Amino acid sequence: VLAEKRSLGSRDGPPHLVVVVLLHSRAAARDSLCLLQRQDSAVVRADEGGAGGFALLCPRLKQRWRFVPAQAGDLHAVLDLAKVADSLLFILDPVDGWDSAGEHCLSCLFAQGLPSYALAVPGGTDLPPKKRIDARKRLSKSIEKRFPEAKLFPLNTEQECSLLLRHLSSQKQRHLAFRDRRAHLLARAAEFVPSQDSDLVGTLKVSGFVRGQTLNVNSLVHIVGHGDFQLSQVDAPPDPLSLNPRVVKGQKRSQDMEIQDDSGNGADEMEEDVKVLMKADPSKQESLQSEVVPDPMEGEQTWPTEEELQEAEDSLKADRRVVKVPKGTSKYQAAWIVDDGEEGTEKDDDDDEDDDMDDDLMEEAVSQEGESSEEEAGEEESETMTVSECLRDEQYDEKMEEDEQMLERYKQERMDEMFPDEVDTPRDVPARVRFQKYRGLKSFRTSPWDPKENLPRDYARIFQFQDFSRTKKNLFRQIEKEETEGASVGWYVTLHVCNVPVSVMESFKEGKPLVLFSLLPHEQKMSVLNFLVRRHPGNSEPVRAKEELIFHCGFRRFRASPLFSQHTSADKHKLERFLRPDAALVVTVYAPITFPPASVLLFKQRSNGMHDLIATGSLLSVDPDRIVIKRLVLSGHPFKIFTKTAVVRYMFFNREDVMWFKPVELRTKWGRRGHIKEPLGTHGHMKCHFDGQLKSQDTVLLNLYKRVFPKWTYDPHVPEPVPWVRSESALPEHEEEME
Repeated sequence: VLAEKRSLGSRDGPPHLVVVVLLHSRAAARDSLCLLQRQDSAVVRADEGGAGGFALLCPRLKQRWRFVPAQAGDLHAVLDLAKVADSLLFILDPVDGWDSAGEHCLSCLFAQGLPSYALAVPGGTDLPPKKRIDARKRLSKSIEKRFPEAKLFPLNTEQECSLLLRHLSSQKQRHLAFRDRRAHLLARAAEFVPSQDSDLVGTLKVSGFVRGQTLNVNSLVHIVGHGDFQLSQVDAPPDPLSLNPRVVKGQKRSQDMEIQDDSGNGADEMEEDVKVLMKADPSKQESLQSEVVPDPMEGEQTWPTEEELQEAEDSLKADRRVVKVPKGTSKYQAAWIVDDGEEGTEKDDDDDEDDDMDDDLMEEAVSQEGESSEEEAGEEESETMTVSECLRDEQYDEKMEEDEQMLERYKQERMDEMFPDEVDTPRDVPARVRFQKYRGLKSFRTSPWDPKENLPRDYARIFQFQDFSRTKKNLFRQIEKEETEGASVGWYVTLHVCNVPVSVMESFKEGKPLVLFSLLPHEQKMSVLNFLVRRHPGNSEPVRAKEELIFHCGFRRFRASPLFSQHTSADKHKLERFLRPDAALVVTVYAPITFPPASVLLFKQRSNGMHDLIATGSLLSVDPDRIVIKRLVLSGHPFKIFTKTAVVRYMFFNREDVMWFKPVELRTKWGRRGHIKEPLGTHGHMKCHFDGQLKSQDTVLLNLYKRVFPKWTYDPHVPEPVPWVRSESALPEHEEEME
């Protein structure tokens, strides 16, 4: 721990990266940055790009910092910078603290994972001393909810700035697991070299300090917000933020690693002080393939073998016969010509068939005579039975008009109850046709369901691990124990990223941060990801399943239409049609593989372009075999109740549907269980048997189940959100809650 603290910001480690986050529109961020630059014996180096960042070198303290201000209102910029920041410097208003936009920003940062932080309060000197003390006490009390035991640092003099810098360098560093296991880099400079074929795509040379882990040139890199790319080589330019400029660290590093010099690839044209550390090896380089290309003939019958072809040819030779035919007859016509011998045998066969038919007709006639004699003997009994059955159905169907009116009343009553998973049985389509993809289960918890049954075509495009948890453990153990060749942590390097669109460089010139993460093996491949999320208390709008949402998962962000399901320890999980506010749910989508732990934020885009935070959580697993079951409930109402039987109506509307769903078990809202005994009439009434007597106000339910899969709507391009509309301070609400 001590070595880690000493290396951060020192000569051998990367500069201490401090991201300045503005939490109030009236907070004086520019004055604070100017005050930080006026430190004694400090050297200030401005960053490239339009972000307005600068580096602060203090040889006296043997420390170096890099301050990067996040653009006010740009949520993506704040979250991207927080992914790689060593510390966050929150700028507060001396009176109100933070406003509604600052509250929204803090909610997103806490959900993503908060690194080390400090709270600075510039200004407030124009207030009278007494009011200044009261405002400070009120502000300290207000921030306790978000930042317990946090200290406020005034930022009005150079001495106070020195105290703040000392606190930033000496405080305990918080670790974010998803970035500690991956090499990452925040670009300090970038250069775009167009390719020979097109000016829209080319090589992007990104310069910055390596953080987290050793960076290997053969691994893929992910540019946050833009996608996955390959590296061609890694250079070692001189460190622009060296505490001792006389020492050229590139020379020292070139001794540690074998320098590859290839004059044919243009190494002679490079500058003299830039050394090539590594070049990508095509045999070891990770592939950009993210999907499996399915073979449509993979499940079809294979081509016959040589033995099978020979057997078929031999059987054809055995069936061949010599026939006399007229001249000009084709092979097809000759096959229909019959020899005299064959004709005689066929006649004999026809005679035998005719005899068999005559015998059958004779036996049938005898049996009919016997049956007619038996019917005459018991003619009265059989007639009364058939007439009574017809009369019973006709009398039973006479009151159907009253039932139609009663059905409309029940529908109006049920509309107010909002019973989960309940649907109305269609009248225009038979229930056995409408619900033909559903099945009944004896027990939702214990009944078996094959995870490989009836998979969609999209499952042929994804990758699946034989044992995901074992793969993850082996990979993390390899990262911790084995030493990887590449650029070590703290080195200033230039990465040559291949086939990058020019839009990446344009966004960097506009002042947006350029953040790179190296990918672990398999993290570019598509699979089924499951996130465990909980509804954010600040949002109460209904969110339906399969509605497009914006995901911030670890270092990725993308759009997808997820499924919601319950979080249980069983092997089957019930689908939820809406994102419930009172329980944790599992969100399932098609997305690139990411090894947990990783935080996840779910946003919903408004019509005006703003992004609302609706849920937060973490990555649960990468498991395509997780079974999500959609439950469908058909309801009926008891019409006549006996001791343990009852006549139920309005569940079905024809006799065939009752017979079709007869094997499925019934249940009631009051806990009774039963089954369908027989249909009554032709309009869907049925006699049911239960384990006890029903109550007249009880409702009979029939559960049907079907496995559902997410839609392939993955889109890595997320539009930039509209800046959040700032309103009055959010702190008085906290004060009222605490009071």
